[in-house]
Amino acid sequence: MASLDRKNEVCSPFTPRRNVGRKTSAEIISEARRSLRVQSTQRPFTPRDGRRQLFGKSSVRADCDSRPPSTFSLHAQNFDAPDSRPGSGARLSPLDHPTFPVACDDEDPFTDFKTLSAKKGPPGTRGHLLCAGSLPVLSPVDGHKDKPLNPGPGQKQPSAKRLPRTDHTEACSGPHKTGPRRTASERRIMQPGVDSGVRVTECTVERGTEQRSGDNTTSTQDAESLVWNNMIAPRLQQLERVAAGSSVDRLCDLCDGLHGTLAEVDMLGRRCKRRSGILRTLFRLIDLNSAQLNLRIAKLCLALCVSGNNLLNICKLIFQISRSESNDLLFQNNSIIDSFLDILNNEDVSSSGEALLYCVGTLKFLSGNNANLQLLLDKNCVGVAQKLIQRLCKAEDTHFTIAGHILVQLTATLRNLADHPDSRPLFISFSILSELCAVLRHHCKDPDICTNISRIYSKLSSYSECRLALAQTPNCYKLFLELLSKHHQKQDLVVRLLFTLGNLTAKSDEARWQLFDCEGCVDTLLQLYDTYQRRDDSPHTQPQKGASSHSGPRAPAGKVQQDEDVLVKLVRVLANMCIHPAVGPALVTNATCIQLLMETLELRCVQESEELLVNVAATINNLSFYQEESSVFRRSQLTMAKLMLKLVLCSSMDAMLEATRVYGNLSQSKDVREFIMQNKVHQLVVTLLDSKSTEMCISACGVLTNLAQDPPNRASLSVEGATAKLMDCLRDFVPDDWQLVGQVCQALWNMISGGSEKLLDAQERESLLEILTTYLDEEEALEGIKNEDMRDFHRACWELEFLPVAQKLMKTLQPPDQRA
Repeated sequence: MASLDRKNEVCSPFTPRRNVGRKTSAEIISEARRSLRVQSTQRPFTPRDGRRQLFGKSSVRADCDSRPPSTFSLHAQNFDAPDSRPGSGARLSPLDHPTFPVACDDEDPFTDFKTLSAKKGPPGTRGHLLCAGSLPVLSPVDGHKDKPLNPGPGQKQPSAKRLPRTDHTEACSGPHKTGPRRTASERRIMQPGVDSGVRVTECTVERGTEQRSGDNTTSTQDAESLVWNNMIAPRLQQLERVAAGSSVDRLCDLCDGLHGTLAEVDMLGRRCKRRSGILRTLFRLIDLNSAQLNLRIAKLCLALCVSGNNLLNICKLIFQISRSESNDLLFQNNSIIDSFLDILNNEDVSSSGEALLYCVGTLKFLSGNNANLQLLLDKNCVGVAQKLIQRLCKAEDTHFTIAGHILVQLTATLRNLADHPDSRPLFISFSILSELCAVLRHHCKDPDICTNISRIYSKLSSYSECRLALAQTPNCYKLFLELLSKHHQKQDLVVRLLFTLGNLTAKSDEARWQLFDCEGCVDTLLQLYDTYQRRDDSPHTQPQKGASSHSGPRAPAGKVQQDEDVLVKLVRVLANMCIHPAVGPALVTNATCIQLLMETLELRCVQESEELLVNVAATINNLSFYQEESSVFRRSQLTMAKLMLKLVLCSSMDAMLEATRVYGNLSQSKDVREFIMQNKVHQLVVTLLDSKSTEMCISACGVLTNLAQDPPNRASLSVEGATAKLMDCLRDFVPDDWQLVGQVCQALWNMISGGSEKLLDAQERESLLEILTTYLDEEEALEGIKNEDMRDFHRACWELEFLPVAQKLMKTLQPPDQRA
C-alpha cells in the first residue's frame, strides 16, 4: 500500500509505516479513502402478503385461538337497535299504577299544532296517554311481530292506532280532548327493548295542577318535530321504499342526502333525539350486502356517534370491505378515513380496544394502495399514530394483550407509510422513531411488534435525516443488542436490526463508538455470527473423505439464503465499526472475531456467497490497518493470504478488488510477498493495471509497491510488463486522479530505484521524464478544476501524493551530472 509517511528518504522504498506525528487534513482524507472503507448492502426484501388479514402466516398470533378473527359475518341482527343494548324482541305489559285524580285544563297554547292526543281512562284510573307525536314504534330488528299493549286491571284497550313501521311521521290519534297538558319530552311511549330515541319520563300529576316546561324548551322541541316531519322522516321513508327494490345506487344517493340533511339541521352526533330510529333503518340496509352502500351507511353511523357493540360492528363492517383490493377506490371517494382517524384520536383502549383494532387493521390494508397511502399522509395519519402509540404504551396490564394486537396493526401501517418519501419529514417531526423505541422496550417479548418496527427502521435508516433522528434516541444501540440477543432465532427480525446498525455505523464515528461501547456488544455480535455460520451445517463445503456427506437433513435453499443474509449484514457492521480508531485495535486482537472471518472464507464459495465473502474481505482489509506485532491478526496473515487466493482468482470483479486490497496491506509481510510471487499472483496484479478502473488500479499499485521492495521481485515484475503498464496508467489518469497518479509514481520509484534504472530503456525514460515535467507545474496540473472544494482536495493530493515522489523520480531518471 501507499506510504503513510510522505517524508521518506530518496533512496528508501515506499513501504507503509506508522507516522505518529500529526497529519494534515488532506492526509487523513487520503488514508481514509484509500484503506478503511464502509460497506454497503441491499435492504432485506419483504415479500408482499397477497392476503389481507389481521395477522399473517408468519405471525406468532396466526394459530392463536384468542386472537381477534379476520373473517366474520355481519347482518342487521348483529347490531343493537337501542345503540347500547340488544332488543328483547317482545313488549312488556304496562305496570299497574296507583290512581291519581286528574284535573284537566282545556286551555293549551299549542293546540294549533294538533299534535297531542290523549285517552282518558275510566273513572278511578290513571289517565293513560298515548303519544302519537313521538317516533313510530318500529318492530325489532330480529323480525318479531309487534304485540299490542295489554291493558292493566280496570283499564280498557287504548283506541289509538299504531302507525306502520315504515311511517316516520308524527300523526295524531285525535283532537286534544282531555288529560293534562304535557311537554314534548313527556308525550312519549317506549317499546321495551327497542331504543326509539326517546325515554319514558315519570310524570307526577296533582289535583288541580299540572307540570309545564318552559316556553323556550317547548318551542325548541316542537321546532325539532317540524324538522323531523318535513325533512328527515320523508328521507327515511324513501330509504325503506327503495330498499325493497334493491337499487343500490339510489340508496347510496339517499344515504348521502340524509347525511347532508342531518348535517344541515345540526342533528348529527347525539344531538338528534330520534337518532335510534335513523340507526334502525340504516342497520336493516346492511343485509343488502353492498360494499358501496355499506361504506355510506358506516360513515353515517359514525357521524351519529354509535358506541359500544354498534361501534365495534361498524368498524368490523368497514374492515370487511377493506379486505378486498377492488374496494380501495371506494375509500378514496369517501371521507370514512376522517371518521376512522377521529376514532383513533378519541376512543379509549379499555372500552373500545377491539373496535380500535379493526379500525387500525383497515388503515393497514388501505396503506398498501399508493393513492390511499398519499391520502393517509395528507390527513395526518402519522400524527394520529403518534398519539395512539403513547396511549397504548400506557395501557394497564389488564389491557396489555389488546394493546399488543393494535400495535401489530399500527406498526404495519407505519411500515407501509415509511415507503413514501413524503412520510420521512413527518416521522421526524412527530418523533415516531423515538416513540417506536419506547414501544420496543414495552413490548420487547412480542416478535410481531419487534419485527414490524425493525422493518420501519431498516427502511428509514437508509436516509441521513432519519439516521440522525434514530441515533439521537437514548440507548437505542443497547436496545437493539438486547433484542438481537432475545430474538436471535428470528431471522427476519435479526437481519433487519443488523441492517439498521450497519446503516447507523456507515457514516458516523460516534455511532461506531456508541455501539461498541455498549456492554456485551462484541460478544452478542460474535455469538450471532457463530450461530448463523453453523445453522445450515456448512452446505458449501465438500465432505471429508470417508465421512458422511451430511450429519442431518439439509436446510432448505431459501432458509440457507436467509441465514447467509444475516451474516452479510453482521459482517458489514463489523467492517464499519473497525473504522473507529479505538474499535479497530480491539477487534484485531479478538481471536474469536479473526477465527470466524477466516472460517467463513474457508467454508464458502464465491459462486454462492459472493456478497458475504466480499464483506469478509473488506472487514479483513480494515482490520489490517491496525496490525500490531503481537496481535492475533498479525500471526494469521499468511493463512489469510492463502484464503484470499480463491477470491483474487475468481470471475467476480468485486471479490477480486477486495482481495487485491487485502493483499496490498498483507504484502507488507515478507512471508506474504513470497507467497504472492510463488503462486503467480503478481501476474494477475499486473494485468489489473489494464482494467481502466481507478479503484482496481490503485489497489494493484499498492501490491506492486510492496512487492518491488525486494530486488529479486523487480525483475520478475518487469518481465510481466509492470513498468510499461504503470506508465500507461500515468498517462491515462493524469490529471483526473492525483491520488492514483501518486500511487503509480510510488510503484515506479520502487521498481527503478536502488540501481534498477536499467530496467527502463531510453524511450521509456524520456517518456516518463516528459510526463513528470509537464505536471510538476501546479497551475497546469490543476487547470480545469472550477469547484473550490475539489480544487483544494486535488491540490492536497498533488502536493502529498504526487509531488514528492515525482521529484525523486526526476532525479533518478536524469543523468548523474544533471542531478541536483
